Amino acid sequence: MVESDKIGDGTRIWHFAHIREGSEIGRNCVIGKSVYIDTGVKIGDGVKIQNFVSVYKGVIIEDNVFIGPSVTFTNDLFPRSNIWDDSRLTSTLIKKGASIGANSTIICGITVGEYALIGAGSVVSRNVPDFGLVYGNPARLKGYVCYCGRKLVNVYEKTADKTVYVCSHCDSKIEVKNIY
Repeated sequence: MVESDKIGDGTRIWHFAHIREGSEIGRNCVIGKSVYIDTGVKIGDGVKIQNFVSVYKGVIIEDNVFIGPSVTFTNDLFPRSNIWDDSRLTSTLIKKGASIGANSTIICGITVGEYALIGAGSVVSRNVPDFGLVYGNPARLKGYVCYCGRKLVNVYEKTADKTVYVCSHCDSKIEVKNIY
């Protein structure tokens, strides 16, 4: 069921999806089978959401994000069936180019950085830095990835504040802030 009238050109929506009124979906997206997109959700251009994903109110997904099958986003840190209103809503931001692996759960109130990669089955309860590679339950930072998605291992330059990696696959240079 598609209730929203704010769906960009070229976006394809598979069967059994429910797109609530008041949600916004950008251009050239793919919304898989049995996806639920709640009211107020904002989705950028070029986003691919695989089958059985639930995206609840308060989630913002920027351009060119990949969301694997059966990913769930939460929006209430203290859920109770008998008390809920918009004041309990906690927002989540998924920045451009990020990828979230199948069956992951994204706890509300966090930001997943640009081009970050979340491994399948992870429970993400903390912010993920740009280009960060996280996985596990709870998800922990295990390294960094390139634009092309490959793990970065070759250090090009390192200072107290930052590390610059060079990708062994595509030769891109990626600068990350040293957070530890």
